[in-house]
Amino acid sequence: MEISEITNKLSQLKQKVEDIGGLFDLEALEADIAEFDHKMANPTFWDNQEEAQKVIKESNDIKSTYQSFKFLENTVEEIELLLEMYKDDEDEDIKKEMETTLTELETASDQFELDMLLSDPYDKNNAIIELHPGAGGTESQDWGDMLYRMYTRWIDKRGFSYEVLDYQSGDEAGIKSVTLLVKGTNAYGLLKAEKGVHRLVRISPFDSSGRRHTSFVSIDVTPEMTDAINIEINPDEIRVDTYRASGAGGQHVNKTDSAVRITHKETGLVASSQAGRSQLANKETAMNTLKAKLYQKQQEEKEREMAEIRGEQKEIGWGSQIRSYVFHPYSMVKDHRTNMETGNTDAVMDGDLDPFIESYLRSTMTQGK
Repeated sequence: MEISEITNKLSQLKQKVEDIGGLFDLEALEADIAEFDHKMANPTFWDNQEEAQKVIKESNDIKSTYQSFKFLENTVEEIELLLEMYKDDEDEDIKKEMETTLTELETASDQFELDMLLSDPYDKNNAIIELHPGAGGTESQDWGDMLYRMYTRWIDKRGFSYEVLDYQSGDEAGIKSVTLLVKGTNAYGLLKAEKGVHRLVRISPFDSSGRRHTSFVSIDVTPEMTDAINIEINPDEIRVDTYRASGAGGQHVNKTDSAVRITHKETGLVASSQAGRSQLANKETAMNTLKAKLYQKQQEEKEREMAEIRGEQKEIGWGSQIRSYVFHPYSMVKDHRTNMETGNTDAVMDGDLDPFIESYLRSTMTQGK
């Protein structure tokens, strides 16, 4: 890289960091950090364990934002210093260090910008993701199992963890449905990009004639809400069913008759749990999931109403097809919302979803979200 390229790149990234800095009040963050430290130093801080954990989480989130931005500022200053040193003696080692540090700055600024996009109220929460194969029997159920594997691979790559809340195995292969609780900071903010219908085109391994088949799986994503949500559910509004956990879940599920499925009669929304050791624990988990679904449904209806008032033609909800995975007659994965695509289908099915997720999140920013 020529020194003129380095100078131009540095100028662009410095401006980007300054623009990012304009998105929040750095002094306010410092004041918040000091206030949280003061709270945590109080001898009575741990008297309320639940409240203490909330304060610690808020404090860590703010400190992470502050430290990440200070890293960007400090890195800009470091490169500027290296540039001045290089002008004195044109040492190639200094030039290489500048190039390496510029790359680190570009990566860090992109990541910080993405983190800033995850600023909706529940983006930082854990996520509940449900996979529901469409019509097509074994074909779609096998596609559901492939997506199940894809998401668990992505979870591992992100350093998140997951718990299988409900698992219904397919008749011959694959799954009828799976519900996962994905645990990690920003799990919901990232996975909400996956909400919608996922379409597969391939030569069916279950068709002796080797014909091409199209299968669909719908993905629903809601934030986990462990705190009380301001949604009242009358016992008369729901139906509670108990059943035996599906055996195909392996070690992931509790194989007793304690599994619980709650159906909200008016909306038809369903929440299930079979991961807990008791029927009571599963009922509580399913009820929290149902409340999250009802809350999200309310928010989507409000958004739809506002879109109608503004005269927008905007599809809201998880019923629309968002992505196609084509294995035959060519290899391609394409997101229909952003036109992001790749021919490396193996990498995507192995959990390489970040380019699609990031592309979607950035598109929501340009659309005014």
